[in-house]
Amino acid sequence: MRLHHEITGPEDAPVVLLGSSLGTTHAMWAPQLDVLAERFRVVAFDHRGHGESEAPLGPYSIEDLGGDVVDLLNELLVEKASYVGISLGGAVGLWLAENAPDRFHRFALFCPPAYPAAGQQMWIDRAAQVRAEGTQAIVEPTLARWFLPEYVEAHPAEVETIRQQLLNTSDEGYASCCEALGAMDLRDKLADITAPVLLATADSDTSIPPETVIPLAAQIPCAHLEVLDHAAHLVTYSDPDRTSPLLLTHLT
Repeated sequence: MRLHHEITGPEDAPVVLLGSSLGTTHAMWAPQLDVLAERFRVVAFDHRGHGESEAPLGPYSIEDLGGDVVDLLNELLVEKASYVGISLGGAVGLWLAENAPDRFHRFALFCPPAYPAAGQQMWIDRAAQVRAEGTQAIVEPTLARWFLPEYVEAHPAEVETIRQQLLNTSDEGYASCCEALGAMDLRDKLADITAPVLLATADSDTSIPPETVIPLAAQIPCAHLEVLDHAAHLVTYSDPDRTSPLLLTHLT
């Protein structure tokens, strides 16, 4: 299936793909776009079931989500790119690093889950809740995990933007991606990853706790770990002053 995407930056520049979190769209990368587009051809896309991409009936698998990205590269006639992902987008990045190494130069993965640390049943239950009640049922607890309270107080417009993205996400698309996250376990092939990988985690991330991300760095041969203090899950969006320089350093 075709992923909706938007392209910015010079036509002849190296390509960087941006994969967003569960329940958001490519627009969550707005804080990074101008900086990255000065040096790269930036392709920000919506996962299946999100934004303006199609939302086929689920369940989905991590193989489906990763395969969509490879198909996007083929559609754009891009032989090789770099990849940046957060949350769900980070999990997709791990899958790509393991299963499509010939298509990517390097990866920058923020708060990436490699397995369902809280157990598969949590994701099954959340999928059932969203199918029954809609994404509005999970919006407020999600925002509470994604942002520190002081950020919410100081940046109400930015938080409202993400709230609307969550509310506008297809119920089926969100639920089916929950099922993909609940069923995946990417740990067995981490040692096979050959590309340089920036792994970044946030010390106050309660969605994908740092203790589930930090061990991955020891298992990925070319990994560089960054632990961002005083930060919550959606750290690229809430803290671009720290995350954008990390991206530029790693990608260039």
